[in-house]
Amino acid sequence: MEHRAAVQYRYLLMLLSMCLRTVQPQQEVLLPETIRLEGDIILGGLFPVHARGETDSGSACGELRKDKGIQRLEAMLYAIDRVNNDPELLPNVTLGAVILDTCSWDTYAVKQSLTFLEALIETPRDVRCPSGDRPIFTKQDKIVGVIGAAASSESITVANLLRVFEIPQISYASTAPELSDDGRYEFFSRVVPSDAFQARAMLDIAVALGWKNVSTLASEGSYGESGVEAFLQLSRESGVVHVAQSQQIPREPTPGEFDRLVSRLLETPSARAVIVFANVDDIRRVLEAAKRSHLTDHFLWLGSDSWGAKMSPVLNQEDVAHGAITILPKRASISAFDRYFISRSSQNNRRNVWFTEFWEKNFDCKFDIVGYSKRKGIDSLRKCTGLEKTGRDSSYEQEGKVQFVIDAVYAMAHALHNMQQDLCGGLPHLCSRMDPVDGKTLLSYIRAVNFSGSASTPVKFSKNGDAPGRYEIFQYQSSDTSKGEYKVVGRYADKLYLDVSKIV
Repeated sequence: MEHRAAVQYRYLLMLLSMCLRTVQPQQEVLLPETIRLEGDIILGGLFPVHARGETDSGSACGELRKDKGIQRLEAMLYAIDRVNNDPELLPNVTLGAVILDTCSWDTYAVKQSLTFLEALIETPRDVRCPSGDRPIFTKQDKIVGVIGAAASSESITVANLLRVFEIPQISYASTAPELSDDGRYEFFSRVVPSDAFQARAMLDIAVALGWKNVSTLASEGSYGESGVEAFLQLSRESGVVHVAQSQQIPREPTPGEFDRLVSRLLETPSARAVIVFANVDDIRRVLEAAKRSHLTDHFLWLGSDSWGAKMSPVLNQEDVAHGAITILPKRASISAFDRYFISRSSQNNRRNVWFTEFWEKNFDCKFDIVGYSKRKGIDSLRKCTGLEKTGRDSSYEQEGKVQFVIDAVYAMAHALHNMQQDLCGGLPHLCSRMDPVDGKTLLSYIRAVNFSGSASTPVKFSKNGDAPGRYEIFQYQSSDTSKGEYKVVGRYADKLYLDVSKIV
């Protein structure tokens, strides 16, 4: 198969990198950090532990992401612990993991995912290093399924790779409609709903509010473009809502770009309502531009789940954001995870190779204060004691996708449990029919799961791997006398339930 040959070629390049250590033994080789947990069955994990590196920094990875990175990663570790301690789910079978950092961009995510394939690719016996020596290999764990990735662009690139090797993938955050194409992404599933459901809900909201003409605004990329395209298609089919214009925010906006976008939106005065499929930074900068133009009461914003109930885009511009309607997949805070996460420390969480970095960022301190100060030329910096406590010495709020990470792990565990029960004849351990685990067979069991998830809502998949579309609808409401807040004004589950009396 051509895809397999291409991957094998890239893998040979990885082998060559191993040889470089033989050629230059005195040179330090920095390998990507990885979390590895032993187990009878190994799951892969992909999380945006770091932001993407700046173009001029020369590094693929930027600063640590405390919430979307560390909290989500810890949610996978927490879920694996729970499964392994559950006598009814996969009894006598332990889950292990290989967890990698995508650094929040698709190219790096697919490069990292090659790690999941190492046990599947036969190493040619005639491979030699330039020195004539053979590369040094270590036994690799076979990954039976992958939890992740986060961004749709990352999941798309990773899904194209994993399908070649028939490895099922369950995402906790990717919502692009194109991932519903079972012909192209047949091994991809997700526990969050597709933006196609979201676009339908947003159209129904526009109709309920009597908006005849609207504009759309999207961030460049899979999320924004596919979300708006789904809305455009539905609006054309409805014949009720007319899209007057569609604007796109470039990946790398030039100076003054957001002021120009706002000016263009003003060119269709009958379309004051703006449908927004954009990332948080872009939303914030659009609102800033509207505020600079003194358009406090002009636009009627309808934001997708990337806006949701986040405070960061509306901070210090509450008057411009006032009245914005936003949508968010129905979710709940998992109190047991809060207790778990707050109990983590630099001493009891050695398995998380990024936790020391998290600790230093979370508490604004350094463990190696002398070495760091010398390197950075800093005279005064607080030394970490290791006794700091999350939630007491730092702010803490559960990240919104924690529930879905837990549900993704449990979906994989339930599928493996049902597969083991059927194929191993009730034996309390793995049998030869699951050594190795067949990806196609596992996929069929994933698509058949139906259980009560971490928030006591059903976890199940459609035939093409999509989760049901369930949303809460918010309005951001602020006043001169009170702090702005998001208030629930409706919900969407197959149909719209909107309480217009709560909308200001």
